[in-house]
Amino acid sequence: MTTRRSFLQKVSLAGAAAFLAPPFVTKVLAAPAKISKIGIGLFTLREQLTADVKATIEEVAKIGYSQVETYYGYPGKYEVSGFWGLKAKDFDSLLKANGLTSPSGHYNVTEFLSSGDDKILKSHIETAATVGQQYFVIPALPTDIRANGTLDDYKRMAAKFNQAAELCQKAGLKLAYHNHNFEFKDQGNGATGYEILLTETDTRLVGFELDIFWAVNAGLNPVDMFRKNPGRYKMFHVKDMDKADKAVFVEVGSGRIDFKSIFAASKLAGVDYIFTEQDIIKKAPYESIAESYNYIKRNLI
Repeated sequence: MTTRRSFLQKVSLAGAAAFLAPPFVTKVLAAPAKISKIGIGLFTLREQLTADVKATIEEVAKIGYSQVETYYGYPGKYEVSGFWGLKAKDFDSLLKANGLTSPSGHYNVTEFLSSGDDKILKSHIETAATVGQQYFVIPALPTDIRANGTLDDYKRMAAKFNQAAELCQKAGLKLAYHNHNFEFKDQGNGATGYEILLTETDTRLVGFELDIFWAVNAGLNPVDMFRKNPGRYKMFHVKDMDKADKAVFVEVGSGRIDFKSIFAASKLAGVDYIFTEQDIIKKAPYESIAESYNYIKRNLI
């Protein structure tokens, strides 16, 4: 099954954090952000949405989710017209009828990142605004960079992010980038593509959606990431990892990831929204997403 895989401002923030006295840092970590709503990344239910978008959205709402994160413009097996056959306004009406909102959406902007042609990018920004979204998320980098990207490639991507973020700002949106694990590859002297994206994007315009699973998969500690770049992580993908095999996705709370410590540091991260997500589900889908929802509600917020 297919799965997805200023600089001065940043230095000022990181530098300030580095010189904070330990008691203050402890206090911040002990005061999590006021996250009261649980969202779901709809990529989790891509097969169900393709079959019956209305029934799927109704089930999501019945379980208790109050927010959804969409995906749009994906090529291949799950490519559909609009939002699973619905125009943006009709999809927005469906969400409202079920008491749901969509503060964030993933949009395929490969053409812009590769060639600089912003026609599709502008169209997607208009779509996101129509659905009332706050964050416009770039879900991944072009295939060639994912496979063999150099630090110079990441610098080019950071510049493109800044350009796209300015267009988003004009439409009342904020840009964010969603990671996989390839961005954390050491490219010499400890330098990674992800660090380039953090340091060379405008902190006022570009945020990051931390996919917790992929960060842990790459060997990182999310709390350390928050300390190094406080305030940059506007959203979480809350996705758990099998205790025996780090390549296997499991329901939140049933795996090896220490979500309690991560959520305790959410204020330091700067998080606004959280979305459960599971790339591959091995049990009844609605049972799976209900299990993840219930764990978060009972243990994390």
